Amino acid sequence: MTFKKFGLGVVGAMLAGTSVQAGEAITFGTNWVPQAEHGGFYQAVADGTYADCGLDVTIVPGGPNVNNRALLLAGKIDFLMDGNLLQPFNSAAEDIPMVVVSAIFQKEPQIIMTHPGQGLDTWESLKTAETLLIGNGGYQSFYRWMVSTGFRDEQRKPYTYNSAPFLSDLKSGQQGYVTSEPYAIQTNAGFEPNVFLLADNGFDTYSTLIATMKKMVDEKPEVVQCFVDGSAIGWYNYLYGDATAANEMIKAGNAELGDANIEFAREQIVKYGIVDSGESEANGIGAMSMERIASFYDKMVAADVIEAGLDYESAIDLSFVNKGVGLDVKAKLLGN
Repeated sequence: MTFKKFGLGVVGAMLAGTSVQAGEAITFGTNWVPQAEHGGFYQAVADGTYADCGLDVTIVPGGPNVNNRALLLAGKIDFLMDGNLLQPFNSAAEDIPMVVVSAIFQKEPQIIMTHPGQGLDTWESLKTAETLLIGNGGYQSFYRWMVSTGFRDEQRKPYTYNSAPFLSDLKSGQQGYVTSEPYAIQTNAGFEPNVFLLADNGFDTYSTLIATMKKMVDEKPEVVQCFVDGSAIGWYNYLYGDATAANEMIKAGNAELGDANIEFAREQIVKYGIVDSGESEANGIGAMSMERIASFYDKMVAADVIEAGLDYESAIDLSFVNKGVGLDVKAKLLGN
């Protein structure tokens, strides 16, 4: 199978003279079973991007019975796909020597969706809804922030990852991911729901973070740089090039996914700028700034999600990102 792909280029030059050994084995644990939301990592394996800078990367899928965070802490894997900024904040609170080195998603894909034409067609109008179906995890995190901005605790009803209550109540809203639940509604219920991305309404955390242990950063910074850069290139190739090989790997690891599911998710990632928007446009995929991190931290403190006074900067290392890696690849893929 052949496909168009642009490789490391500037990354190879950047890493020239480092001590990365060809074929150095690295394991990367994801947060769930294979899916398009992991596509750039699979792309970098499938097209040899990681191998180009000396890494032999094995992706270890997550799942309902897999705790890859525990495996990272135990030294069983080398890198972890972490959630959003609440995870490094919690690491700082618990004095865990885990460090975030890249933020693949500029926007978390978390959404609230509603039925069209029912008076819930704007973000502000959601504050008038009688029912918002929110899971326990969301209630303890992003919904606490929503309450701090004018939503009400009594609006929230438990979401059990079954859309039947949402479909039966036209005046309700339901949480989901922009890459998943809208597709299920369109496919199974035959209508396109209103979609409100929390990231576009103030919940501006980074997401799909790359985390590793501080020991790895201290002892093998060249490996960290190679993995961060290779992941960025993989994501450019996945979003703007031929994703066939990566998608075949994803389907091989998750038989429940079909081509239509994957393509919908990939299109949504591009449409909403989940990976490539904001800071990544100038600084490359994976970009982070401490100013934005500090702003989100303050929001979470104000919402009583995170305690004040944390040394959260100790859990984040910006030295591996913001170098523009992959912008040349994007330009070539888009013909610019």
